[in-house]
Amino acid sequence: MSALWPHWFRPEWLLTLPLLCWLLWKLWHRQKRAGRWQMILPEAFHRVLLSGGNGRDSKLPWVALGLAWLLALFALLGPSWERVEQSAQKPADPLVVMLELTPQMLATDSQPNRLEQARRKLYDLLQSRSDAQTAIIVYAGSAHTLVPLSDDMATSRNLLEAVKPSIMPQPGNRADLAVNKALKLLDQGALGEGRLLLVTSSLSEQERAGIRKELDGHTPPLLVLGVGTREGSPVVEENGEFLKDAQGAILLPRLDSPSLRAFAEDVGGSYRQAKLDDNDLRGLGLLDGPQHLRDDGQTLRLDTWSDQGYWLLLPLLLLAACAGRRGWLFCLPLLFMLPQPSYAFSLTDLWLRPDQQGQRLLEQKKPLQAVEHFKDPLWQGLALYQAGDYSAAAQRFGEVNSASAHYNRGNALAMSGELEAAIDAYEQALELQPDLQVAAQNKALVEQVLEQKREQDTPPPDKVPEKPAEPDDTDPSVSSSNATTTGENGQHDQSSAATDPAAHANPDDAVEPPPAANEPGNEPEEQTTTRPTAPTTDVLDDEHHQALEQWLRQIPDYPSELLRRKFWYEQQQHQDSPQ
Repeated sequence: MSALWPHWFRPEWLLTLPLLCWLLWKLWHRQKRAGRWQMILPEAFHRVLLSGGNGRDSKLPWVALGLAWLLALFALLGPSWERVEQSAQKPADPLVVMLELTPQMLATDSQPNRLEQARRKLYDLLQSRSDAQTAIIVYAGSAHTLVPLSDDMATSRNLLEAVKPSIMPQPGNRADLAVNKALKLLDQGALGEGRLLLVTSSLSEQERAGIRKELDGHTPPLLVLGVGTREGSPVVEENGEFLKDAQGAILLPRLDSPSLRAFAEDVGGSYRQAKLDDNDLRGLGLLDGPQHLRDDGQTLRLDTWSDQGYWLLLPLLLLAACAGRRGWLFCLPLLFMLPQPSYAFSLTDLWLRPDQQGQRLLEQKKPLQAVEHFKDPLWQGLALYQAGDYSAAAQRFGEVNSASAHYNRGNALAMSGELEAAIDAYEQALELQPDLQVAAQNKALVEQVLEQKREQDTPPPDKVPEKPAEPDDTDPSVSSSNATTTGENGQHDQSSAATDPAAHANPDDAVEPPPAANEPGNEPEEQTTTRPTAPTTDVLDDEHHQALEQWLRQIPDYPSELLRRKFWYEQQQHQDSPQ
């Protein structure tokens, strides 16, 4: 392409050139026909009655119109006289890891055990693939997605720390189910491209036949990483007992590397045994990336034409300005002198409901502003609680007559130092829902603190055994200070439980709930509280507040239990669905 003749991005617009010429010709002849009135009317009336004024034809408007149309056409054609270099993003290199999570992975032939060795290998793999997408699937008798295709290394590491064989809902060894789920993940998120990594210690004939069937017609290669040793070792289960076979003999699982290598090569993949260094991962090509997705290891560079048709809009605007009425262009500067209008209406109101706006403000740590948007008194109580206004929060919770609302009102009253009123609130909650164990426990704790305060003028002992649980001070969306709880049946995870203020104390009872009422019999997540305001004569002293806040921070966290219930629920859904 020469330096004078440009490259056209949209040459199809040239088809409109004959149409523009025809329109210009029609307009010209229409004006000519209108000029015949000049021969009929006296010349004195021409200036008043005829648009042409004195009747003299002016070619300038038609030249300007033709030029404007031509400039617009050239702008639409997309002329370009130079090429620019653009950076292309590195390939995502999607990888799906399938981790065996059977009791055999607790064998101690690889110190400290096979599962821990596999976990460390995956940590190294995630560290080296920080800019690539990686998914993790765990399997035993069923397969479950632990992490979907993502480059979020922190989430993957946190979830890997919580996995253990006891969280799997169904015993067995079905690597073929894991391969099926892995291929679905690649089809959904990577258009079928990527690689599969199977971390296992053994494969049965049923699994091998199933894997061959799943890989038939698919391109992703299967890489196998074997964990364990040929000698094997007894398996010490989580309860401390040795794993035994059907005859009662102690099971001694061994790693059959030759068989795994032959199978991997048979399906077009490769095999390595896990070692202490990274030569195993490097031998599988996991640390360098696949050759068909890389050029020279650097960011790809592409030369593309730069569309410069926008420059033609500047003379087009000048011609359009000349087409305006005389004197109108001088009014344009006055527009910049006008004050900016102030509207009470916000564009946010078009897309978000007031409650949703309040949730966003809670996410931004603006609880006082969130109160103004919430209409639900439960949400208002939650926002006031986060702001440290416990008395106002108790009033909002008191507007709802439900067990969970009275329970949270008691928590707010306890934090504000109104211990007797808190006891009354817990009693009302127990009247509406007698099986609300947390209300009974907190009532007993508050009674104990109240009794100690009455007996002594000095602050009670530093060690307070427990403290009434407070309302969920989490954001309505996922945050780092989750205080969500889970039910025994149909368990939601932290994100879903914290999203709805109507998470009730017991899912089976379907009681109208507060923003967060801890469910009985569950292990609540770690909670953090807002520092209460300075105590008055009827408010707990600073030592009491510190003891109560310290009690909250000691609530344990059980991510493994959350995963166990999640996988159990998925397995139940799979069994109930038609095959």
